[in-house]
Amino acid sequence: MPGKLILFPVPIGSDSPHYSLPPYNSEMLNTCHTFIVEDIRTARRNLKHMGYEYPIDDTKFFELNEHTDPISITHYLDDIDDDKNVGLMSEAGLPCVADPGNIIVMMAHRKNIEIMPLIGPSSIMLALMSSGFNGQNFAFLGYPPINNNQRLALCKKIEPRIYREDQTQILIEAPYRNDKLLEFLSSTLLPTTRICVACDLTLPTQYIRTRPSRQWRSDPPELNKRPAIFLLYK
Repeated sequence: MPGKLILFPVPIGSDSPHYSLPPYNSEMLNTCHTFIVEDIRTARRNLKHMGYEYPIDDTKFFELNEHTDPISITHYLDDIDDDKNVGLMSEAGLPCVADPGNIIVMMAHRKNIEIMPLIGPSSIMLALMSSGFNGQNFAFLGYPPINNNQRLALCKKIEPRIYREDQTQILIEAPYRNDKLLEFLSSTLLPTTRICVACDLTLPTQYIRTRPSRQWRSDPPELNKRPAIFLLYK
């Protein structure tokens, strides 16, 4: 059978992959001996937890992150030419969503390689489901700018969409900047604009709350170093 590019979701927090991954994922995982990952160390750990049975020291890894040489990427799918499967993994959650893996998927399309996405957890979708906000019209905006002036410009751009287009706005931030982002949003948005904070999804410490922005100012949670999603709506 021709080789495929298989897109493997990774648990977003739960210590047990059985909580968020179907058994079929483990079956497909063991058909791959080559993986494209963001970080080899965490990928090796994730593979072990996800039921990978092939010897890890005999497994081939390619890194794909901001430090990757663009020229080297052209060889990442060479094993598929030998009818072998290649796996693409994110650090957590779904590949290619807030993740650089889309470069590999586009390369596979250009080579007419079959792409096989597998079912798994998405913090973005879990947060949207739990927010009470519009799940039919929404925009995922990724990571906001760090600079406050640029963040302010972003807020002035997206907040009118909430009211004019009935559109939920979704942001993600580096965990160590979560507290500052919530403080900025709650002090910048209209007092009635609602903010949903979805933190530690799938973990025992899971925290999901939706409140008007003015209420977050007086009673903010501790979000430092905890994976979180921020959703904005009317």
